[in-house]
Amino acid sequence: MMEIDGAPQLRNPVLIAAFEGWNDAGEAATAGVEHLERVWNGESVAALDPDEYYDFQVNRPLVSVDEDAVRSIEWPTTRLSVASLDDRDIVLLRGIEPNMRWRAFCAELLSVAADLGCEQVITLGALLADVPHTRPVPVTVSASDPDQAERLGLEPSRYEGPTGIVGVFQDAATKAGLDSVSLWAAVPHYVAQSPCPKATLVLLQRVEDHLGLPIPMGDLAEQAEAWQHGVDELAEEDSDVAEYVRRLEEARDTVDLPEASGEHIAREFERYLRRRDT
Repeated sequence: MMEIDGAPQLRNPVLIAAFEGWNDAGEAATAGVEHLERVWNGESVAALDPDEYYDFQVNRPLVSVDEDAVRSIEWPTTRLSVASLDDRDIVLLRGIEPNMRWRAFCAELLSVAADLGCEQVITLGALLADVPHTRPVPVTVSASDPDQAERLGLEPSRYEGPTGIVGVFQDAATKAGLDSVSLWAAVPHYVAQSPCPKATLVLLQRVEDHLGLPIPMGDLAEQAEAWQHGVDELAEEDSDVAEYVRRLEEARDTVDLPEASGEHIAREFERYLRRRDT
C-alpha cells in the first residue's frame, strides 16, 4: 500500500504520469517525466509495494555495489514525486507497467492522487508508427473533455485495439471524476531503439501548452537534432530504408501539416511569450 506520511497541502496540483513498457516507445514518455523531475526539482514522496503488482521474473530487481563494497537491491516499482513551482504544485508519477492486478494498481495510485488534491491527470505515451523521422512528430490526444483536444490543436485518437496501463489508468481517472488527458507521440518504427529525444521534446511542448506553464527544455532540442542527423546517416547507408523513408515523407506531406496552420503559429508565439516572461 502506498502511503504518504503527512500528505502535504498542495496548490492546485496536477498529476503527470508515464510508465515504462508497451506504452513507452523510445522511452519518450518516461524520459519526459524524468526530465520534469530534474528541471523542477521533484522530491520523492512515496513508492508502491512492488510485491503486489510485479512479476520479478519479468521485471527483475537490480543489484548494485557502492564504493564501500556494500551490496543493495533496487526493486522495480512506481514512484511519486512532488515539484513546487511558483504558483502551483505538480505531482509526477513514473513507474513500470504492472504485470498483474491492473485495476487495483490504478485504484491505489488514484487514491493517493485524491489525497494530494489532484483534480486533473495528464498521461504521456509513445507508440511505434509508420511516420518519417524527418517530419514533426505527430501527437494524438484522448481526453475526458473533447473540447480539450480542439483547444490543444491536436488530432483526437481513433485507436481501437489492445491497450496498455496508460489507457487503463486514464479510463480509471475519468471514471473517478478527474479531468484526464492522454498525449501520445508517434515514434518511427524503423528507429525503435531508445532514446527518442525528438518525441520527448514534443510531448513536453504539448504539456507546456496544456498547462500554460513554461518548461525548461535544457538541451533537448539539441539532442533531438542530433538524433535526427544520426538516423539520416543510417538511412543513407541502406537504400531500401532511404526509399521507405521517402515514401513515408510523401504520404505525410499529402496531409495538411499542423505546423503550417495558424493554430500552430499562435501556439508557438504563446510559448515564446511564456518563456520570455519567465
